[in-house]
Amino acid sequence: MKTPLQFGRFSLFIIYFWFGILKVIGISPAESLVENLFLQTFGTFIDFKIFCLGFGAFECVLGILWLFPKLTKMAFYLLIAHMISTFLPVLLLPEATWQTWFTPTLVGQYIIKNFALISLAWFIQVTEKPQNNEALSKTPRRSPLENLPEII
Repeated sequence: MKTPLQFGRFSLFIIYFWFGILKVIGISPAESLVENLFLQTFGTFIDFKIFCLGFGAFECVLGILWLFPKLTKMAFYLLIAHMISTFLPVLLLPEATWQTWFTPTLVGQYIIKNFALISLAWFIQVTEKPQNNEALSKTPRRSPLENLPEII
């Protein structure tokens, strides 16, 4: 199971770092969507360029965190916070995310695919071997995959 976990971690790193660095250097194709959402939410509090730079840097750091198994829990919770923000256009910018009922635009599809990222991150978190004294416990552990039905 180690190789799929490593591949999952590397995949999350690539996605987050790549998309983040595009925002940092100002060439992200998602920039107009981010700017429209920014204007709907934080528009009067901070300059957009500064926000976009910070948001992109946050995504880069989040990607790097996935490379370190000991930081899985932190990376997972930051990913969930990030995902909440990425789903906001579905509610706040419906003209950008929906063509008609149940027919997303390309932007909407880009957002909906984030369920796969959440699923991968969740899988990594529940499958990861414990990094604390729990591993020393004499109580046999159940397979993380046995816990999935309980979680869902």
